[in-house]
Amino acid sequence: MTGPLTGIRVIELAGIGPAPFAAMLLADLGAEVIQIERVAGLDAKLAGGPISDLVNRRRRSIRIDLKSQRGREIVLDLIADADVFIEGFRPGTAERLGLGPTEALARNPNLIYGRMTGWGQEGPLALRAGHDLNYLAITGALHAMGHADQPPPPPLNLVADYGGGAMFLAVGVLAALFAVQHGTGGGQVIDAAMVDGVVALTTLFHSLVGSGAWTDQRQANLLDGGLPCYATYECRGGGYLSIAALEPQFYSTLVELTGFADGRPEFTVAAQYDRVSWPAQRARWAELFRTRTREEWTELLTDSDACAAPVLTFDEAPTHPHLVARQAFVDVDGVPVPAPAPRFSATSLAAPTRVPEPGAATAEVLLELGYVKDQIEILRANGVIA
Repeated sequence: MTGPLTGIRVIELAGIGPAPFAAMLLADLGAEVIQIERVAGLDAKLAGGPISDLVNRRRRSIRIDLKSQRGREIVLDLIADADVFIEGFRPGTAERLGLGPTEALARNPNLIYGRMTGWGQEGPLALRAGHDLNYLAITGALHAMGHADQPPPPPLNLVADYGGGAMFLAVGVLAALFAVQHGTGGGQVIDAAMVDGVVALTTLFHSLVGSGAWTDQRQANLLDGGLPCYATYECRGGGYLSIAALEPQFYSTLVELTGFADGRPEFTVAAQYDRVSWPAQRARWAELFRTRTREEWTELLTDSDACAAPVLTFDEAPTHPHLVARQAFVDVDGVPVPAPAPRFSATSLAAPTRVPEPGAATAEVLLELGYVKDQIEILRANGVIA
């Protein structure tokens, strides 16, 4: 194993959404992650081939019947020798399985027990079902996204699931590990809720609201598409260009290279933040960008400080020269796979490989725990493992 988390062992109860993504981040950083799948039923992985669910990369996968007493004992044996345990069930589910914080920390007092939910472990909605869009909705963040004359659109699941959920869980795990390893704390439970994370992500916008610099009207603010020089525009022949020339010096470069101003005062640098002229500016920018193709604008603008970049599709992104130079994607069986991030100067991160089949490492992991082959065959015959 390579990476700064080499030597850290994580036990993950397989699921969907942010908990597996948090485990992927830890695995990418060098942690050993053992993912526990259910013995039967729907796998947490997507259908479609050996690398179909890339979020589950760099794991060893085992299958255990969590509802059986023997299966629970195996999980607790794994926990006893682990640094981190991650589960993404509704509140109370792990407790009903006999794998809650009380049982886990009794077996391993220094364990970091990471819990990932949408609503949190307590509160009026804690036991209710939900998804990324619902968690995003109650924080105010969803209302601020999209066009003024349309309903707020689902912004992929990057904001609540991964930004407010997985990232905050991973940060919490790392902070708790630091406390354990530096003798400033023992094992503890991390309550990572997507609603909490998204609220934290909106700190800047609450500052703007508090200072009167943000309105509830969509497309009327600096960062929501209201400011004409911070938006996307359709180009001739299709495709889009992103413009993010917020600062006057960058806006000046953009205006100069595009010939935007045309000598009219409402289109000059001095009028950049004049909200009254924003509708006219936006219409003029839209008209201008439709005069050239996305590729032509890219060639003109991206080798400058105009803060412009083409809007690429998922298929196009791996071939962008900058991402190629950064080796941001790794080829796995002919498929471009996102590389681990961030980069470290003193420790290398292993490249992604094929995602393991569910349960592929069951026997291997049990042998490491001290089970012998005959015991493993009995467990398999009794349906405890698969």
